[in-house]
Amino acid sequence: MNLADISIKNPVFAWMLMFGLILFGAISVTRMGISEMPDVDFPVVNISVTYEGAAPEIMESDVVDVIEDAVLSIQGIRNITSSSRQEEANITIEFELNRDIDVALQEVQTKIAQAQNRLPTDIDPPIVTKTNPEDQPIMWISLSGDKPLRFLMEYARDQLKDKMQTVSGVGEVLLSGFVEPNLRIWIDPKKLDAWELTVQDVIDAVQSEHREIPAGRIETQEKEYNLRSMGEVFTPEEFGNIVIRTRGGQPIYKPIYMRDVARVEAGLDDIRRISRTNGLTAVGLGIKKQRGSNAVAVADAVKAKMDEIRPTLPEGLKLAVNFDSTRFIKQTVNDLRHELVLAAILTAIVCLLFLASFTSTFNILLAIPVSIVGSFTFLYFAGFTINNFTMLGLILAIGIVVDDAIMILENIVRHQEMGKTPMQAAKDGAREITGAAVAATLAIIAIFIPVIFMKGIIGKFFFQFGVTMAVAVGLSLIEALTLTPMRLSYMKVKHGEQNRFGRAVDGVFGGLIRVYERVLRFCLNWRWSVIFVSVALFAASFLVLPKVKKEFVPAQDQSMFLIRLQTPLGSSLAYTDGVMKQAEAKISKHPEV
Repeated sequence: MNLADISIKNPVFAWMLMFGLILFGAISVTRMGISEMPDVDFPVVNISVTYEGAAPEIMESDVVDVIEDAVLSIQGIRNITSSSRQEEANITIEFELNRDIDVALQEVQTKIAQAQNRLPTDIDPPIVTKTNPEDQPIMWISLSGDKPLRFLMEYARDQLKDKMQTVSGVGEVLLSGFVEPNLRIWIDPKKLDAWELTVQDVIDAVQSEHREIPAGRIETQEKEYNLRSMGEVFTPEEFGNIVIRTRGGQPIYKPIYMRDVARVEAGLDDIRRISRTNGLTAVGLGIKKQRGSNAVAVADAVKAKMDEIRPTLPEGLKLAVNFDSTRFIKQTVNDLRHELVLAAILTAIVCLLFLASFTSTFNILLAIPVSIVGSFTFLYFAGFTINNFTMLGLILAIGIVVDDAIMILENIVRHQEMGKTPMQAAKDGAREITGAAVAATLAIIAIFIPVIFMKGIIGKFFFQFGVTMAVAVGLSLIEALTLTPMRLSYMKVKHGEQNRFGRAVDGVFGGLIRVYERVLRFCLNWRWSVIFVSVALFAASFLVLPKVKKEFVPAQDQSMFLIRLQTPLGSSLAYTDGVMKQAEAKISKHPEV
């Protein structure tokens, strides 16, 4: 007893199998993430280091060289590149494609920790990250306005960032153009000389007085009290009350306050970057989504949160979306869904033309939702997302998943024409063709199995494509061996010759057959010439192949472009800012912007 016999004898089981595949597939597709590309980790680890005030030469000799020496012993390194700039350095480590990038990341972190004592003591902790397109911000929003710069920075950091991080699906919020608020101490040299103090005395006072240390606890027979020493100050007035207690390391018995030698004001860290939106000073917030989450849903949730925040913004502040990659993802996915439906319609038309029977066509088309929609269940549990590669696989699979059903149907119809009952014809026809259907399906799957095992970055992207094709084609075989015989066991399919539409279709194809016979007769009469022309065309294709342009993904017009301006070496920030303002003024004159 094979699958066809089981389905024919248990029609309820077959119907439940069909509806179950469609139902669970429909549920899975609503829970799958949507992204433009699959989630692929590149075999690249990046190390970012910041050393305030250090020249590029110092960054190279004291930081980059030390880290490079530490990580060189890690297995599987293919290439190391580095760049040093004022106060910053970046080291990129490229590993072999077969290297587990997560393990490599941990080893890099371990090697850097072991070399920590060789690095400068006041260097910022190195930041180690791996490269993945999914980790890029899916959208950038801007907070701009005519408020003081410090107020703008504090509101973005303390209010807006926290609210955005609470949105479901948001993994991280980056701040662009952000300058850390701080307190600035402007020392008066004359007052400093009058008190016979130095700048180092002021620094020592800040380090010793502006700190909060553990204070322990007080215990009595009945109670216990936790103590806290309120050593930190937060306002310029409080900072001015800090006492300078030492002069050149020696104690001072007469109190000298910070306000006696300096002016303290609320300000910002050294401004080394400037961000603007439509000519207004702004802070950018980059929204990163969590791995595997729906990028479109996350972006929509962020926009809804922005609509909720706008009425509560301080007067003069504006919150807007500057860049939204999900708009292109949504457009791409919608286009692919349209192509998916269009492919199903064209498949139906072709089946109808060749089978010349509405009943046969209907039975064949039922293989499409079972195979295509049912595939989403497997893709969901495999951790895949709805992206260009999975959708491409499903679109290509539409024309393939009906092959097995057509094969089974035609053989069952043949047995019906032999005078058998629909039930017996379904059993005999399905049993007779099962081996051929399995062999044909395995042959198709064998074509896409190598795609699953492709190596390199391209192989990681096409992995989801190969799996999608294999799953869809495999489900089409199950549908053809179970559901198609069960349905045909309860109906007698009329061939196209028995109705007017079928006779019309047969007439058209009869004419095509006669044309084909004449062409075939000509080719057989001139067989050596045909072989020569075929070989010549095949050889000529190799000459043209090197001239064909190659790219991973076709270019896509996203109605935007980036402009990068570089000022002469040594230009100040103020000069660069002036050049950028001139460029902004020229670009803003175009009505299309």
